[in-house]
Amino acid sequence: MSEANLLKALVLEDEWPTRNYLVKLIEDTHRAEVIGAVATLEEAREAMKGSPMDVVFVDVQLTATGDSRTGLDLIRSMAREPSAPMFVLATASSQHSLEAFDLGVVDYILKPYTEDRVEQCLKRLLERRASRSQGPRRVVARRKKSLVFLDPDTIWAFEAADRLTFVHAPEGRFDIDLSLAAIEASFGRALFRVHRNWLVNLAYVKELDRDIAGATVTVGRDIGPEGRSIQVPVSQDRSKALRDALLENATGLRRT
Repeated sequence: MSEANLLKALVLEDEWPTRNYLVKLIEDTHRAEVIGAVATLEEAREAMKGSPMDVVFVDVQLTATGDSRTGLDLIRSMAREPSAPMFVLATASSQHSLEAFDLGVVDYILKPYTEDRVEQCLKRLLERRASRSQGPRRVVARRKKSLVFLDPDTIWAFEAADRLTFVHAPEGRFDIDLSLAAIEASFGRALFRVHRNWLVNLAYVKELDRDIAGATVTVGRDIGPEGRSIQVPVSQDRSKALRDALLENATGLRRT
């Protein structure tokens, strides 16, 4: 594999022998280049500021550094960012796997690490990166007994409600079989997680409203009584990140 196509990886592991071993296993696959290998959350964040990463291998327990926080704290704080890398749990136990996958973690590898498992993981990551860059050509949904085929570029939002997932588009609201996590992985950075139950297409956000009761976004064609749009709640912990993402490709206001 050419150097340009290698995954850029960061390893967060507090125990240096394990950290060095994982770095060796990753680089021996010739599928990834380890840009950094760090022991603390602060070092991981600093490394990601300095160089964009495709994937971060995250150890859950960081007890060797005396930090009460875990690797999951890093994932929670970054997983929904538009520019977030893929995350892989590198851990001694699978007990955190359910929460991790809810956060959008791509894979987990158990200690002691093996060559085959690391190879399998990196192969999966490369396939995922390729699918994210291409994106789906069409989205198929249901309307009663009919199948509806939607252009991904026209979709406004995805909603999870009552154990079902719905897609919102100019044609209406339809149910689909994919989870929000699967949709998020497929669409990549085109969608933004504004709430645990909502993904929105930033291209169709028409208004961001914030008041004492919380924040909402208007998503759709136009705002106003004649426009067709939907109101989507924004989680308190996602409000600032959403505003920053919207302002990133906009002009007209000073950023505060």
